[in-house]
Amino acid sequence: MKVKNLNGTSDNNCHCDSWLSHWENFTGINTKYCAVSGCLNLAEVGGHVQKDSSADKNWYILPLCKACNNKTGDDLYVRDDVNLVSANVSETCGK
Repeated sequence: MKVKNLNGTSDNNCHCDSWLSHWENFTGINTKYCAVSGCLNLAEVGGHVQKDSSADKNWYILPLCKACNNKTGDDLYVRDDVNLVSANVSETCGK
């Protein structure tokens, strides 16, 4: 799956300890590695992304290493076994 990395989103907060915890809470998975295909770095943050689709402009969270999270506006190719979690707290941890 191809997603676009969103930058300038660090001021957004959720009710979880961190955005990485948010992703883990809503997938039930404790991840170790960055979700980007071919990246072997440890996941350090929950990065904000959008699907590369004109129909879906929602924001999602993925486990990313800091290097991949800092790729401003770049396309990221996500491993097939990684699920996106909504970054909309009114649908998730803010209920």
